[in-house]
Order: sequence, then structure tokens, then C-alpha cells
Amino acid sequence: MKTLQGPAIFLAQYMGDEPPFDHYKTAAKWAADLGFKGLQIPSWDPSAIDLEKAAESKDYCDQYRGELEEQGCVPTELSTHLQGQLFAVHPAFDEVFDGFAPPELRGKPKERQE
Repeated sequence: MKTLQGPAIFLAQYMGDEPPFDHYKTAAKWAADLGFKGLQIPSWDPSAIDLEKAAESKDYCDQYRGELEEQGCVPTELSTHLQGQLFAVHPAFDEVFDGFAPPELRGKPKERQE
């Protein structure tokens, strides 16, 4: 049985265009240097993880985990906050949430329901 290994951090709050937050490996090193042991991965951010590749390839997942471990952290979970909100958005909020939707689905609430 595994037990809690130490503190984790949600990377979505930090990921961006500037180093070390522009790539999962450098963000993991930054977090590890601060004493974090685990990472909550924002699955909608391609600089944090290639979710489609992860869904299709165990090798990619093994390599990804290994790269995080080399930096001193492990993935604790894949966060799907934004995808979940888009899945069940009420029509009254559709326009507000369009910024989180893929460009091809913005302004098309019916297509997102299918």
C-alpha cells in the first residue's frame, strides 16, 4: 500500500510562456527544488502533457513519468477541471466558457453536446 509521499502542487497556476513554466520538465524541476514531491497535471495544457498521446501510448506515459521522476517529482493526478466544465456547461454560460473550448467549437453549443 502506498502512502502519501509529500506535498504536491497544481501546475495549472504556473504554466505559461516563460521558463521554467513553459515545459513540464522544467516546471517539475522548479517544483522539486521547492520541496514538492508530486504534480497535479493540467491535462488541457499541451506544454504540461500531450493528452491525446497519453491516451494512445503506454510508452509515452512511462517516458513522461520517468522524465518527471528524473526532475524529482511524480504525477499525482491529471486535472480535467476545464474539460469537465465544458462537458456540462449551462447554455446561459456558454459564451463565458467559449474561451476554454477548442477554437472549432466556440460559439457552437449544440456541437459540444453531441
